Amino acid sequence: MKSKNMLRFLLRRFLFLLVTYIVATTIVFILPRAIPGNPLAQLLANLSQVAQANPEAIRAAEKTLMEQFGVGKPVVVQYFEFVGRALRGDLGTSITYYPRKVLDLIIPVIPWTLILLLPATLVAWWFGNMLGAIAAYKRNTWIDKWVLTSSMIISQIPYYWLGMLFIFLFGVKLGWLPVQGAYSQGTIPSFSLSFFLDALKHYIMPFASIVISAMGGWAIGMRVMVVNELGSDYALFSEYLGMSEKRIFKYAFKNSILPQITGLALSLGGVLGGALITEIVFNYPGTGYLLFKALTTLDFPMIQGVFIILIASIYLANFIMDFMYALIDPRIRLGQGE
Repeated sequence: MKSKNMLRFLLRRFLFLLVTYIVATTIVFILPRAIPGNPLAQLLANLSQVAQANPEAIRAAEKTLMEQFGVGKPVVVQYFEFVGRALRGDLGTSITYYPRKVLDLIIPVIPWTLILLLPATLVAWWFGNMLGAIAAYKRNTWIDKWVLTSSMIISQIPYYWLGMLFIFLFGVKLGWLPVQGAYSQGTIPSFSLSFFLDALKHYIMPFASIVISAMGGWAIGMRVMVVNELGSDYALFSEYLGMSEKRIFKYAFKNSILPQITGLALSLGGVLGGALITEIVFNYPGTGYLLFKALTTLDFPMIQGVFIILIASIYLANFIMDFMYALIDPRIRLGQGE
């Protein structure tokens, strides 16, 4: 019976996520085409220079590009061609970097995005939750007031503004750290110590700007949930029975951390989208910076490719968390079985 309820719950969640994924990818397909402008204009202008104003060569190139990118076809036809290629793992050819494939451009930048955002998200989540829990445990003391006030201020600071402040202070004024890129120009990425140290210098400011700005939100959320748990019936009853304050706090912390784990899973699922503005500010070669360049040049295949990978990773993280919750809390799967 338990296994049937679990399978029924997972099947329902999978079908729901599949439908929402189809809707999301459809929106991603439609929105770039709603932007006015010809995505092939710049590419044709570059080809016309190469063709040295040869009208026949330009017309032939334009016809080939129109056929390859499906421009001019009905939107419905373009959509089903897009879905068919995506199911085969073909995200198309980039307009900006023609004739390179979208997937060949996205794959090399994913490691840089993961290296930046995975540790930053985990560190911000850990320290934010610890600070929030400590503030709740020491509520109505100077520690609680300090953590709450500083967290509220930090959470309202945009991470990109913090990044620009770091660039001005530590990069321009003090000259301690480089202000752009993931490594120095002319450096070839390798597994050497010198490259690691060089990349680390470029890594510190974008990493710190993301961690500091994200910590505040996690701390506020954790403090609120722990305080609510400490004021619940079971916590008050345990206090009346003479249970120690630390033990009650442990139970309250365990119950409060579950929603934060869900938030962490969604945050980790979205890391492949990159930290768009941070990557722009620091000229960091991640998926966010690649998406920005695609948006500015109306590179439809690139925009679609980045968002398809991003949406898929978010939905996968959501599905995994649903599965974990169903294992941890039997009420979820039993409720789905009713």
